Amino acid sequence: MRVGVMGGTFDPIHLGHLAAASEVAHHFNLDTVVFVPAGSPWQKADREVSPAEDRYLMTVVATAADPRLIISRVDIDRPGPTYTVDTLRDLRDEWGGDADLFFITGADALNDILGWRDTDEVQRLAHLVGVTRPGHTLANPGLAPGTITLLEVPALAISSSDVRARVAEGAPISYLVPPGVESYIAKRGLYRAGLTGAAAPTRRATS
Repeated sequence: MRVGVMGGTFDPIHLGHLAAASEVAHHFNLDTVVFVPAGSPWQKADREVSPAEDRYLMTVVATAADPRLIISRVDIDRPGPTYTVDTLRDLRDEWGGDADLFFITGADALNDILGWRDTDEVQRLAHLVGVTRPGHTLANPGLAPGTITLLEVPALAISSSDVRARVAEGAPISYLVPPGVESYIAKRGLYRAGLTGAAAPTRRATS
């Protein structure tokens, strides 16, 4: 099996994430791509993160139409902060030693890879794939040649932070996120400034 692993906060998941998964699956002839919403992402300790169950359910809704895409709860169900090495260890146990893992993340995140926990083991467990907007240049993160592949995905001009800001401003997000995710955000009242009630609370990620 050739398995893509797409980790992220997915707050919210958007069409760029889906386009990236499709492009990587095509490029590496993957059998499946596993979306892994982060539980408590240590990189996001400086901002509020929507509840894990909301982010998980939006990811389920967004990927439902594509049989190549599946969802894993390993990071959400694991207590404590989310680290990539733990994600890959758990998925290696689940898929077995014969599976080839391809960890997919934004190219910007790879610039900081030497600050990740157990970087050497991360490289042993999976080939790293950095998805990027056309024209983006990746600074040398200090890794050996051949350990990282960069792929351009035009749809990555979309960002989760922009989607959140547009919702807070009352601007449309149609064609930036799947229709089901747009409906979920509206129903739950996510990202609306000053909202009170059951849909409003968020939790702060801890490191």
